[in-house]
Amino acid sequence: MRIKHILILAALSALLLPMTASAQENKTALLMVHFGTTYDETRSKTIDAINAKAAQTFPELTLREAYTSRIVIRRLKERGIVRETPLDALLRLRADGFTHVIVQSTTLLEGAEMESLRREVASVEGFFEDIRVGAPLLYDVADCAKVAEILAARHADATDARKKAHVVLVGHGTYTPATATYSQMDYLFSAQGNPLFHVATLEGYPTFETMLARLKAAGARRVTLVPLLFVAGDHVTNDIAVDWKQALEAEGLQVDCRLEGLGEIPEIQDIYLDHIRYSLHHAPVDIMKKKQEYAAGKD
Repeated sequence: MRIKHILILAALSALLLPMTASAQENKTALLMVHFGTTYDETRSKTIDAINAKAAQTFPELTLREAYTSRIVIRRLKERGIVRETPLDALLRLRADGFTHVIVQSTTLLEGAEMESLRREVASVEGFFEDIRVGAPLLYDVADCAKVAEILAARHADATDARKKAHVVLVGHGTYTPATATYSQMDYLFSAQGNPLFHVATLEGYPTFETMLARLKAAGARRVTLVPLLFVAGDHVTNDIAVDWKQALEAEGLQVDCRLEGLGEIPEIQDIYLDHIRYSLHHAPVDIMKKKQEYAAGKD
C-alpha cells in the first residue's frame, strides 16, 4: 500500500506546476503570516528569526509579513509598530506588481486561523497569476511524528521514570474539528516510546482535567510544562506559567516551566521552510477537477 501511495503522489506531482520560473523574474513574493505577539523578546526569537531564515533560504523571493490577530495589530500600532493583515499585505503585493505569491503561515494546525487565512487568500486570488498557501506545522501524520520526535529529544532531560517526572506540552486548542490534532500528538508520543510526554490544551481537547487524570494514574510527582505554541507570549506568561502551574502545585505536584516558543527551535523552523519549498514546486490539487477526471475515466 505504501508503494502504491508513493506512485500516486508521484503521478500527481508530475501534473503540478513549479513556481520557480516566475521567482527568477523577481515577481514572486513570500508572505510569512503570523498570529503575532506584543512581546518583543519572543517576537525576536521566533517571528523575526524564521522570517530571516526564510529570506536567507529563498533569496529569489521577496519576503513580506503579516499578522492575523487584529488585537495584536491594534496594540502594536499604539506603540508605533505597524503590521498589516494578510489581506492588506496581499493587496499591497498586487499594487507592487507581484504576480505570484507563496503564503506561509506559522500557525500550528488547520484550525480557525488557517480557515480565515484561506478565505482572505481566496478573496484576492483573481488578482494574481498564481497564489499558493503552504501547510501549517502539524498538517499530516508525518509532520506530527516529526515534531513529536523533535520535542521528545529536546526535553528528554525533564523526564525520569524512576522519579515519576513527566512533561506536559500545552497548546492553545481550537473549537474546530482540528482540535483532534492535539490528541494525535499525544498518542504519537506514546507510540514513539515516550510515554512520559503528554499534550493538553488551554481551549480545546485534551483538557487540563484529562491531562491531570493521566498524570495521577501514572503516579506523577514532577511535571515540566512546555508551550506547544509558536511564540511564548501572553498565554505562556499567564496561563501556563501561572494558572496551570499553580493548579498542578495545588494537586501536590512539583512543577517547572520551560518558556520556549516552538518558533525558537531550529528544527521546527525547518519544517515550515520545507512546506514553503513544497509550495514552490507543487501547485495544490483541485479535488473537483480530479473528480471530473475520475468521472471521465481518467484514472
